Amino acid sequence: MTVELYSLTAIALLAASLWIPYIVGVNTAEPDSPASTDSGDFTRPANPALQRPWVHRAYRAHLNLLEQALPFAILILIATQLGISSSVTVWAALLFVALRVAHAIGMITGLTAFPARPIIFTTAWACCIAIGVEILRLG
Repeated sequence: MTVELYSLTAIALLAASLWIPYIVGVNTAEPDSPASTDSGDFTRPANPALQRPWVHRAYRAHLNLLEQALPFAILILIATQLGISSSVTVWAALLFVALRVAHAIGMITGLTAFPARPIIFTTAWACCIAIGVEILRLG
């Protein structure tokens, strides 16, 4: 398996698991708080805006990853199908994974704020662009 496919696997595992902090946060809210989901009727999910700040950030971190994971996955699968693997695609894929892990940790913990988070997001986007350009160049 190529480094790019390993990277895609890591991103898929991160995306598949990043819901956990949010659910833990929602289910540990004080029962009498507006963020509590202890109504028992399951009529609607908890409102992220009413959650504690870290829980709301966990929700946004998951959505944010999904926004970039799909284009990344498509590009990696196209490159793999075409047999394209270069130093650009390898390093862009590895950097993408590292950036997305850093973004998730930084966002949930609140350790990365403006301008760090947008810089991390934009750099991950640039990794996708680099892979796409490499596909167009070598495909």
